Amino acid sequence: MFKTILEDIDAVFERDPAARSRIEVALCYPGVHAIIFYRVAHALWRVEWYLFARWISQVARFLTGIEIHPGAAIGRRLFIDHGMGVVIGETAEIGDDVTIYQGVTLGGVSLDAGKRHPTLEDGVIVGSGAAVLGPFTVGRNARVGSNAVVLKAVAAGATVVGIPAKPVGPQAVSDKEMKFPAYGVWPGVAADPVSRALERACMQMDALEARVAELERMAVERGGDEVDYGRTGTHN
Repeated sequence: MFKTILEDIDAVFERDPAARSRIEVALCYPGVHAIIFYRVAHALWRVEWYLFARWISQVARFLTGIEIHPGAAIGRRLFIDHGMGVVIGETAEIGDDVTIYQGVTLGGVSLDAGKRHPTLEDGVIVGSGAAVLGPFTVGRNARVGSNAVVLKAVAAGATVVGIPAKPVGPQAVSDKEMKFPAYGVWPGVAADPVSRALERACMQMDALEARVAELERMAVERGGDEVDYGRTGTHN
């Protein structure tokens, strides 16, 4: 467990340029504190000390503002940045090297006792305020934009934004100094898909209007009359 906690601390250095030392991370990062509490509570949960495990998770919630159910399955090097308001449900599953920002909910929409929370595979990033709701999978290296509401499975490598969330195409992790897009999307890249569709429709309308105007001009030059689109029928 201690090796895993050290990996959680080291993961902060890879994904937060504000981190200056391991001591600073251990003392000042509530996301790290919440994960430490979770790992202790989860160990107790696995040996069926359910009440004690839940009590520890509630202490962690009081101290950090992050609520992680001890029954959740969390992999290595999870980074919860800022963290306030994060909620991770009982049957949620999180892979390795996942990043979660403040206000994220990994929630369930069913009262069934079985699997009802999402699964995040390795390398997933969930932006601030996003809600991932239901027992589906967010694929490896997928990106969930800030304030998105995800209600169905997300393909590996895809980026989803909006309410409900829709894909805006794959965005590979950068090999540059910034190794991942903060909050799940690169600035200015993942516009809302509905807005993009409306923008394309407006561009097509402008092109059609220009084409109609050109055809009318050609008709007038050939001796015809300009078409009156404000009346029924055509007058020659």
